[in-house]
Amino acid sequence: MVKQGLISDPVFSFWFNRHADEGEGGEIVFGGMDSSHYKGDHTFVPVTRKGYWQFNMGDVLVDGKSTGFCAGGCAAVADSGTSLLAGPTAIITEINEKIGAAGVVSQECKTVVSQYGQQILDLLLAETQPAKICSQVGLCTFDGTHGVSAGIRSVVDDEAGKSNGGLKSDPMCNACEMAVVWMQNQLAQNKTQELILNYINQLCERLPSPMGESAVDCGSLASMPDIAFTIGGKKFKLKPEQYILKVGEGQAAQCISGFTAMDIPPPRGPLWILGDVFMGVYHTVFDYGKLRVGFAESA
Repeated sequence: MVKQGLISDPVFSFWFNRHADEGEGGEIVFGGMDSSHYKGDHTFVPVTRKGYWQFNMGDVLVDGKSTGFCAGGCAAVADSGTSLLAGPTAIITEINEKIGAAGVVSQECKTVVSQYGQQILDLLLAETQPAKICSQVGLCTFDGTHGVSAGIRSVVDDEAGKSNGGLKSDPMCNACEMAVVWMQNQLAQNKTQELILNYINQLCERLPSPMGESAVDCGSLASMPDIAFTIGGKKFKLKPEQYILKVGEGQAAQCISGFTAMDIPPPRGPLWILGDVFMGVYHTVFDYGKLRVGFAESA
């Protein structure tokens, strides 16, 4: 379009109308932005991988508290073709526990906690390198990249297949790696060993279903925490009414968590996909000329 002279600026932007009762569903603007559809200034971050508009994202917070999972940085993409907000199973499970979402009980997870939980905890307390713990206890055959368990189709599916060489993840290994992440986070909060092991067992109960979706009680939204994502040093907050999807009305109404699990291995992952759940709240700009992505509160 730029080459044809139809637009002067190589920019396009998205706005989604989250009010279903209004006639206008949303818009995509080629060549700029509609200032009536956002508030304040956009926070821009540079694109780190072309093609997918990938950028770096910081810590994920639940009710203002760090989950620790992305404190050192995670990759993320904003994707209008993904309905939900997808992230690594370990952190999605923590979010599900906080919002009371019920998924499928993972026997592998509970087995790891009961048989290896104390050993994993002891190794963490001994300051063993976290990435090596699961191979050290014999649940992972090697350190580093392995497996992908994607719950949804997305822009990264093909790349995930390439990066793992077609290997499938071992459930016990995956459960161990999640337990390590969860325990690290709890140790950072100075929790006792007994409390940590009990909490990890609770998280096992909240593992997402095989398709990634989890249900919540529609009457509990008021008690659910805000979830925030750090982008460009700014916290982008989602309120319960923004990340919970209500299907149907009255007694037949069902409420679904807007968070779904998807594991992309290194070097592409861990990766988050900020789909419509996020983009519906934040006006999104893709600036091809300056290779950057920007977000501002939708109006």
